[in-house]
Amino acid sequence: MRVISGKCRGTKLLAPEGNNTRPTTDRIKETLFNIIQFKIMDCTFLDLYSGSGAIGIEALSRGAKEANFVEHNVDAQKIIEENLKKTKLQNNAKLYKLDINKALNELTKNQKSFDIVFIDPPYYDEQLENVVTILIKNNILHQESLLIIENATDAPALQNESLVLTKSKSYKTTTLNFYERI
Repeated sequence: MRVISGKCRGTKLLAPEGNNTRPTTDRIKETLFNIIQFKIMDCTFLDLYSGSGAIGIEALSRGAKEANFVEHNVDAQKIIEENLKKTKLQNNAKLYKLDINKALNELTKNQKSFDIVFIDPPYYDEQLENVVTILIKNNILHQESLLIIENATDAPALQNESLVLTKSKSYKTTTLNFYERI
């Protein structure tokens, strides 16, 4: 796993051991960033269920002004911190070492809002619709935001009347869905 483009291009990233995380493959990551390449520069980026932090780090490498990471797993938190140090991007990053609900409460309390929100939950996560509702209700996902969800190809589609699906890219086991607020 590596940073694909930008100022940290080619830097190898660490990934947590075991099956608790599912790193986004370089191929999917490259497709994702090719699709959003013109929205990255100077954006604020939120990486939920961060795992190794590779997606938020890629955003920073490509010019995002800030990336916030949410990760509850202690081993993954350590990996994110190591990867941020390795890429020297820690000054533009904030890691929330909390479960998703506590992190969303913290973001709401601090009136945080993001241009791009990337969610890579455990596949078939029953909390996903609730997480998206909280993002919208508390304006963490503001009116001009882009929401990207990486999920299992056969996972149920997200149902939220405040979002419109603008693009979908499927692979054998993974689908990237791109939503905008309406």
